[in-house]
Amino acid sequence: MKLLLIHTGGTIGMVATEAGFAPGDGVIEAALRDLRASDVTLLPLLPLIDSAQATPADWNRIAQAIVQHHSDYNGFVITHGTDTLAFSAAALCFALTGLQRPVVLTGSMRPLTVEKSDGLSNLSDALRAARTAPPGVWVQFAGQLLHGARLRKAHSSALDAFTASRAAKPPLQPGKTVGFTPYAPAEIGILSMAPGQSEDLLSHALTSLDAVVLRVFGAGTLPETSALRAGLLAAQTRGTPVIAVSQSPKGGVALGTYAAGNLMLQTGVIDGHDMTPEAAYTKLYHVLGLPPEQRKWALARNMVGERG
Repeated sequence: MKLLLIHTGGTIGMVATEAGFAPGDGVIEAALRDLRASDVTLLPLLPLIDSAQATPADWNRIAQAIVQHHSDYNGFVITHGTDTLAFSAAALCFALTGLQRPVVLTGSMRPLTVEKSDGLSNLSDALRAARTAPPGVWVQFAGQLLHGARLRKAHSSALDAFTASRAAKPPLQPGKTVGFTPYAPAEIGILSMAPGQSEDLLSHALTSLDAVVLRVFGAGTLPETSALRAGLLAAQTRGTPVIAVSQSPKGGVALGTYAAGNLMLQTGVIDGHDMTPEAAYTKLYHVLGLPPEQRKWALARNMVGERG
């Protein structure tokens, strides 16, 4: 069985420098030797980055590498920084179609180069998952195999930093052949509702961006100000997709439950149900890359198990 390990950077492969931890050379190679992983080919995606610097262009690079080498390997492991791992995992779920192999993302909270690192165990588990998991995009972390489109980083420093809610579908887009829909440049924002929030900020975002994720209160409420109403109406007129997700970590949105959320129903805001902000954000990027006549249909679908 042959595996391809795509190394993008992140804490797992970092070394100590005068400026702090930064991506280093030879770290992943040494770990593979320690694991005696002779069936693994390493593909570094240069330049290696801290995941805080990741962009949709990096999602494209990862997806392209998987598609290019899909028939040559039995599974794929992606080493990635933890800060934006949930975004990249969801992005790959939406972008890749027709996967016939497992794609397993992993990383670590402590570099492989320090004592008591979780990196070697996470990498070992990810390699095992890439040999045995069903096709789809998964995240292996702290002994758990997690759904790529349901993932959240729930702790900034604990070794078991990630959680994932139950999914109704596997993290997989069906297709007759493997391929991917590239992410094109777009202006997408995440707006989190807060009491007394700047009306200028809301108005500007809703009238100028290509798509918006609204992080609303509870089960789906927001302050019904004149500026917000005008902004949402303008977005509806422009055909700007707006998805509402909850600020609460569990439960999700159910638009129409409360009168204070009716404005969203009246202005065509999409009910994000229990989608994570990361999944909603990357789904908007994906949908904007589709032909205009397919976007409404795609937004309404539970495409890759992003909703429970």
